[in-house]
Amino acid sequence: MGVEKQKKFLTVAPFKCVWCEELRFREAGRGCIAFEAFAQNDVTLVFRAQAGSQHYHYKMDNNPNYTIILGSHRNRRLKIEASGKTVVDVAGVGLCTSSAFQSYWISIYDGLISIGKGKYPFQNLIFEWLDSEPKFNVQYIGLSSWDKHVGYRNISILPMQSHNNAIWSHIDYKVYEGEDDECDVMEELNHSLEKQGLVNFLENWDLSDLMFVVGPERKVVPAHKVILCATGVFSELTDENVIELPLTSYPVLHAFLEFIYAGQTQISECELAPLWDLSVQFKVSELDKQCEEIMKGFEISNKILDSGNTVKITNLSSHIQQFSTFPHEVPLDVGKLKHFLDTGEHSDVNLHIEGHGLVARSHKLVLSLWSSPFAKMFTNGMVETSSSDIYLKDISSEAFLVMLQFMYTGILDMDILETSPILILLLLLADQFGVTVLQQECCKRVIECLSEDIVCTVLQAVSSVQSYKLLEETCKRNFAMHFDYCTTASTDFVLFDEATFRDILQHPDMTVTSEDKVLDAILLWCTQACEVCGWATVDELMSSSTPEQSFGDRLRSLESLLRFVRFPLMSLLLLEKLADSGLSKHIPIFHQLVNEAITGVKLPELSHKRSSYKELQYICDGDRNGVIYFTGTSYGKHPWVNPVLAKKVTVTASSPASRYTDPKALVSRAYQATSFAGPRFEGGQSCSWWMVDIGENHQLRRVYGHVYSEEMEVLQEDTEIVWSVRQDGSSTYMRSWAFQGSMDGENWTNLRIHDDDQTICRSGQFASWPITGSMALLPFRFFRVILRGPSSGDANVWNFCICFIELYGYFI
Repeated sequence: MGVEKQKKFLTVAPFKCVWCEELRFREAGRGCIAFEAFAQNDVTLVFRAQAGSQHYHYKMDNNPNYTIILGSHRNRRLKIEASGKTVVDVAGVGLCTSSAFQSYWISIYDGLISIGKGKYPFQNLIFEWLDSEPKFNVQYIGLSSWDKHVGYRNISILPMQSHNNAIWSHIDYKVYEGEDDECDVMEELNHSLEKQGLVNFLENWDLSDLMFVVGPERKVVPAHKVILCATGVFSELTDENVIELPLTSYPVLHAFLEFIYAGQTQISECELAPLWDLSVQFKVSELDKQCEEIMKGFEISNKILDSGNTVKITNLSSHIQQFSTFPHEVPLDVGKLKHFLDTGEHSDVNLHIEGHGLVARSHKLVLSLWSSPFAKMFTNGMVETSSSDIYLKDISSEAFLVMLQFMYTGILDMDILETSPILILLLLLADQFGVTVLQQECCKRVIECLSEDIVCTVLQAVSSVQSYKLLEETCKRNFAMHFDYCTTASTDFVLFDEATFRDILQHPDMTVTSEDKVLDAILLWCTQACEVCGWATVDELMSSSTPEQSFGDRLRSLESLLRFVRFPLMSLLLLEKLADSGLSKHIPIFHQLVNEAITGVKLPELSHKRSSYKELQYICDGDRNGVIYFTGTSYGKHPWVNPVLAKKVTVTASSPASRYTDPKALVSRAYQATSFAGPRFEGGQSCSWWMVDIGENHQLRRVYGHVYSEEMEVLQEDTEIVWSVRQDGSSTYMRSWAFQGSMDGENWTNLRIHDDDQTICRSGQFASWPITGSMALLPFRFFRVILRGPSSGDANVWNFCICFIELYGYFI
């Protein structure tokens, strides 16, 4: 048998794997599993898109998957395999124990694999690895073993939402029992996790600002005005903020408050009517509704109320905004909370920011629910505990007000494209005040709008913040993949610390068009330059200064970073110039590396860097050096076939495909007498365009656009982005148009704009244009040429008449 039945746990026999429908993430590619394991070695978990069989073995799987082995190599190593390839193999981490059950948790979030020990998920992290090619579809989890039995118990499948905190108040907790080859599932609530949220303030004197006095014994019960008034109408307050309820018993009031603070309660049947009366009195509509439905049910069934029976009442409201930090389904009216913030009603703390004065009248309880630093400030006997004024400094008032709005509404209401500087400040502020939900939401927004223009700013901000590890790694990867642009568009990167810059230089996804770009970047960083320049400028500086003066305290860093330059890939002409330079004369390691490259000495430590581009340089019109032709040869492997028919390239037009709007004809390399894209209305205006998608896994940078004319001189420059088109047999010539690039086919960047361009002037003519400037350094997958004005001619002036297109540049 693959699974031996044990009470409250399952045992997996050697070389077996247990799968069942319940062992799966709610969302593909994102989830966490917490469990306890008992084994001598090889606690093995497999993550894949579909469930496997009990005889499954990851070495035989051709589909994307992750395999994590705790205690591999006879309980000496942690091992992670991605689709059968070993990507992590470290000693002394995540080992097993055969003397008792050991608690572990493993989370996967878009390729970021985190592993920890202990009962509480997302605490006690012991290892983390980010997959540069994430397996986004993994969802099912297989529990496996190697050559010895492995016992599993207390297995929890947790959702990875936009906030994964160290504390989870409510989770789906599932305990698996083995029964032959199947799993029986029992859902339980994991009470072992620490509780947090509004329920902690139920009948708690901390931050309370009103009291109920109930029953003939006049029992005093504390409460909080902002919470009560966001739930119902409490207008019976005395000047001392006391509500007298002499006819209400304490159990009824307790149930009433518990429903408000916890979203659910239970009460004896005989006290249901007084609870209903209380909900009507204070207009707590959801509780009123629940009590009424239960009482009507009793009337219909002629049930006699029994004091020995209890009734459970749960808030079932679906229209109330729910916060993750607040307990699940707490019936608070967010509109009222927002109103209290705007008006300062029921406020008990004034928030001041240095240089801006009073910025808000807030509520200590609301701040404490979201922020542990605020909670400690208000409850741990600090000066702020008894003060109604809080003074903050060295923070952005605009970012703070956005955070405050989030605390009252649970919504980050801002335009990320227009406010990215504020978003970064908000990111740091959320970390400073421990607002975990906002941290994760900001991370998500930053990643959504992350571009090469802001990646330096974001990376500088988060590189020293441990809680933003995923965002930091995302930024490093983005920078590495667009190294040329990021190091030539500005010098912001010189502010990176050495560890960050070194990580980028060593990143497995780093892509560059030439090694002199790497050399230039290293010299810029080491000189802390204010302006972008090449190695020659730095060499000129060396003629009038010493290395110590030029590089300062980064001279030692220069000596180690130069080893990341692959000098052997440079041209001999460039190497000879470097050998004769002042850099070579004054910096011994520079001289050594250049001479080794000239004499052909191999440097194996440099092999980590990826050169993933194919240089496709424009030679002449209609040549066979372009991207379209290259893809038609299956990237140089087979004779040419139409890449649209081979499904290597996708061509679309502004008008539907037809006899004269034929996508495959545009890349057929054959002259067409009639070939056009007709107009369509977009954004309230007429436009016509042709679009080329070079493939999901491919990009093109430093492009040069090409349309051929017999009178034109042949364009022979360094490899650039070039695009080339050919006029069809008509006399409808394009005059005003734009050549655009995109990574998603929706958001377009103008690479070159033409206004009243008279280049095309006869049928069948070719023409070509280079793309220059910093935009040419960006990679693009989609390319589009779009009319910006009518073509020449007397009819059909919005038809875009071309019969050929080609692209040139660095194909990745």
